[in-house]
Amino acid sequence: MSNQDALQGYSGEIRALLEEAGVEVGDEVEIRAGDEVYRGILMSRYELADPGYIVIKLPNGYNIGISASRVTSIRRVAPAAKPRFTQPPRPPQKPGLPKVVIVSTGGTIASRIDYRTGGVRAALTAEDLLSIVPELAELADLDARILFSIYSEDMTPDHWNMMAAEADKLIRGGAEGVVIAHGTDTMGYSAAALSFALQKPPVPVVFVGAQRSSDRPSSDAATNLIAAVRVAGHAPFAEICVSMHAWHSDTVIAIHRGTRVRKLHTSSRDAFKSVNSEPIAYVSGGEIKINVRNLNPRGSGDYRFEPGFSKDAALIKFYPGMPPEILEAIHNLGIRGIILEGTGLGHVANKLIPTIRRLVDEGVFIGMTSQCIFGRINMRVYDTGRYLLKAGVMPLDDMLPETAYVKLSWCLARARDLEEVKRLMLTPIAGELGERSMPAIREAAVA
Repeated sequence: MSNQDALQGYSGEIRALLEEAGVEVGDEVEIRAGDEVYRGILMSRYELADPGYIVIKLPNGYNIGISASRVTSIRRVAPAAKPRFTQPPRPPQKPGLPKVVIVSTGGTIASRIDYRTGGVRAALTAEDLLSIVPELAELADLDARILFSIYSEDMTPDHWNMMAAEADKLIRGGAEGVVIAHGTDTMGYSAAALSFALQKPPVPVVFVGAQRSSDRPSSDAATNLIAAVRVAGHAPFAEICVSMHAWHSDTVIAIHRGTRVRKLHTSSRDAFKSVNSEPIAYVSGGEIKINVRNLNPRGSGDYRFEPGFSKDAALIKFYPGMPPEILEAIHNLGIRGIILEGTGLGHVANKLIPTIRRLVDEGVFIGMTSQCIFGRINMRVYDTGRYLLKAGVMPLDDMLPETAYVKLSWCLARARDLEEVKRLMLTPIAGELGERSMPAIREAAVA
């Protein structure tokens, strides 16, 4: 264990006291604080927590914090026992099960809590997963691997490319389904990205996350994962999708199209909803219940691997009083395409229009979406919308702002000029545009 890890989360005066006593996280310690004596296991701490406390786990299982100002002595009673986890025997493999691979990119859905140290470690071997969720052995011949382990807010277009390449390799290697464990905060962006990179795949690629960590009694990790593996291995369709709770109960898991899903709640188990569409399926009572028609069938022979995402796209939310200089500054950073999240039917302040017109004339793509969660834009209702159309803004109808940003990143990586970007943005690829919207979009685009 490195010196830094040995006293994880401790700093300043507390760290000096612990170092002087020669103790490490996981050691059994005796701490004298005033007239009290406390004995327990030294726990690691969050680095951003109040630095003035030592945290120990008492023999009764409760954690307490002891103020540094009260500590008179620290004594090491026993060294840390090396963490041990004995894998239970892997359940007998049932013949004929589909091969499903789970790929971890981070998040808490498949992690194991070490209650001695308070730490969390990745649990993404097949044996770990089967020990946590033994029901998976009834669903698939399971394999698992870690691609990377980062917070989902640290995802970039480069990570989208890495996920797409890994999924493509697994598909070509014979996997009958792929599950991608992902942090929930930007899972919608990643699901949209793979929807454009893995077009009409022959097997399902299912994103899955957890709103509540696996150490909590209310965790949704296991039920979401079971549904994801069931869809990956047994669904008759092959879509890029997201598997998350349909509501608070564990009884129904919704399967959302990757280009139509959005996280709408910070912590609720049913945070993910399909926007401007229905979930493509539900998993309930051990069955996959198809909810929409015309899904890409499993075994599709039309698979196209189209990776590549540009960093030259931006998503900007309009707000009252927004100065046009913001658009100028974004353009000066080398941005070649902007998705505007406008008000209502697709508007921004009139004072932005001259700048927008100049940027479009310089070859910058500007597409319009709405800040409203549901509905579609219509830029022909009010004068402001008409002026924006005349300035060269492209209406994107009912496309989610996040999906529009991801698609623009994908388009910029392959388009040679502004006209080709416009053509690609208006070409339906993965259900990102409503079918009944297309005639109106094309009419607005050529007007």
